[in-house]
Amino acid sequence: MNNSSFKKISTKTIVLGAILTAIVIVLQLLGTFIRFGPFQISLVLVPIVIGAATCGTAISTWLGFVFGVVVLLNGDAAAFLAVSVPGTIITVLLKGILCGLAAGLVYKAFEKKNTLIAVILSAIVCPVVNTGVFIIGVFVFFLDTITMWAASEGRDVIPYIFLVLVGGNFLFELLFNLVLSPSIVKIIEYWNKKFKK
Repeated sequence: MNNSSFKKISTKTIVLGAILTAIVIVLQLLGTFIRFGPFQISLVLVPIVIGAATCGTAISTWLGFVFGVVVLLNGDAAAFLAVSVPGTIITVLLKGILCGLAAGLVYKAFEKKNTLIAVILSAIVCPVVNTGVFIIGVFVFFLDTITMWAASEGRDVIPYIFLVLVGGNFLFELLFNLVLSPSIVKIIEYWNKKFKK
């Protein structure tokens, strides 16, 4: 293999990526205690966006993968695993990986124009992709089960999916991301400039 085909990753990027990985794990474990509706909030989207802005797309995609693995291992997906193990694994890993990838690509596409706008757009795209892939997974793998859950509460399935399963969670995740991600990235940029002098 040609070493020139690999992009050099700085020690600083590796260290920050490792710290963000630890934060993703801790936040996902703590997030099990914060719930709107039947599922917990994904606080880990903030470090994924921070990873996109400070470390690049590869790290943000990695962070999304770690997010998915922790969801599978800590029991958050147990209700879905009981219905379809392959469907749950595919949905959970894809939503994590793709939200990290999308955040990284969006940041990269806009960073040269304006880094603040790039972070804000990444902070929007990350929860949209996370929730969107979850909804697609629900329709592909779990629609019969979700239909039964909705019927047991006297609801139609489509409003149940959008209002009960994802509505409150999505809005919280989006607002949380929009407030914290740009603020934390600006603080990191400030400290980077300060210590370069």
